[in-house]
Amino acid sequence: MSEAKIAGTSPIAVEVQANQAYWWCTCGHSKNQPFCDGSHQGTPFLPLEWTADADKRVFFCTCKQTAKSPLCDGAHKAL
Repeated sequence: MSEAKIAGTSPIAVEVQANQAYWWCTCGHSKNQPFCDGSHQGTPFLPLEWTADADKRVFFCTCKQTAKSPLCDGAHKAL
């Protein structure tokens, strides 16, 4: 498994809290998208830690093709 599984074709909106860390799934196998549930065990993938800079709504990528990890950049539109 060298490429991430496409977990979805649209981002997931999440209300985040300032200074809180979130662990984004990079492998695409988590059942708790967009967050890691440990499904990457035994693969070369590791979750990505992202810390919110403010209380706000953000859109986490689920296609795993974004260039702005972990946030959506619209890459799913090209799938």
